[in-house]
Amino acid sequence: MLSILRKARLKDKEMRILMLGLDNAGKTTIVKKVMGEDVNTVSPTLGFIIKTIDYEGQVERHLHRNTANDFHRYKLNIWDVGGQKTLRSYWRNYFEKTDALIWVVDATDRIRIQDCRDELQGLLLQERLAGATLLVFANKTDVEGCMTKEEILSELQLESIRSHRWNILPCSAITGTNLKEGLSWVVEDAKRRLFLY
Repeated sequence: MLSILRKARLKDKEMRILMLGLDNAGKTTIVKKVMGEDVNTVSPTLGFIIKTIDYEGQVERHLHRNTANDFHRYKLNIWDVGGQKTLRSYWRNYFEKTDALIWVVDATDRIRIQDCRDELQGLLLQERLAGATLLVFANKTDVEGCMTKEEILSELQLESIRSHRWNILPCSAITGTNLKEGLSWVVEDAKRRLFLY
């Protein structure tokens, strides 16, 4: 019996992460950067790509006034789905069992920020995404003249979101800035809902 319990404890915990955003926001480049792949050879995603990341997260436990650190492994299944207008109606086919939604915004694309907001607001109304953790990656913030985190926060009306726990992080898929921090936040937030330990 103890060996069964140990195996269950050591088994990777899985999370399904759906990565969406308008076309050319940098979704695939983010995934490639996180995976350590070449980011110079990215073409538009015409369907979907699934990548699995073995993620090790640190968990703090408070035992008799002493703090012991424990590491848990998570298997992150990231679904990177194309963002072209013709593909957006298919997004709903990927909602099932989604634990977290990463919404990628092109911080240099001021012209389509309203379209970006409308698409995100539509997603947040979907019953199959109810309760999913939401991370907004403001991508391409390494480009001069891009929108600030505060501008994107305002344009997307993020502070009005009550249906999901959310966070926004400026990032760069090219330099890797804040990508690990974003994934870490997603895992920490989602694991509270999904796992007992």
